[in-house]
Amino acid sequence: MSQDGAPEKKPPSAPGLPVGYRQGVITAITVMLAFSLYFLRFWNFEAPGAWNSLSVVAAGLIVIAILIQLVALWRSLQIADEREPVYRRTLQWFLAGIVAVLLGVMVASLAYA
Repeated sequence: MSQDGAPEKKPPSAPGLPVGYRQGVITAITVMLAFSLYFLRFWNFEAPGAWNSLSVVAAGLIVIAILIQLVALWRSLQIADEREPVYRRTLQWFLAGIVAVLLGVMVASLAYA
């Protein structure tokens, strides 16, 4: 309460995310990250065949995708990710990681064929 007895007004805050949005994106990032790590492990260490230049490109793309997904996960765990502009940027990082994984898997399939 202020000195004159009126309740103090709080400054309007930026609207936050609806409940469940952050949890959902964190789950999606971890699922995609787990797939990427598993695919890289299987394809690099367990799949038969010799390496060629396409194999190296595919492995590089998948490693870059994993790093991008780790950045997206780190951003999604920050308190600032509750604000919509920061959340949107995190989703952009995540989308970039998904695209990089898809490109890596497509190049890997060409290298393995």
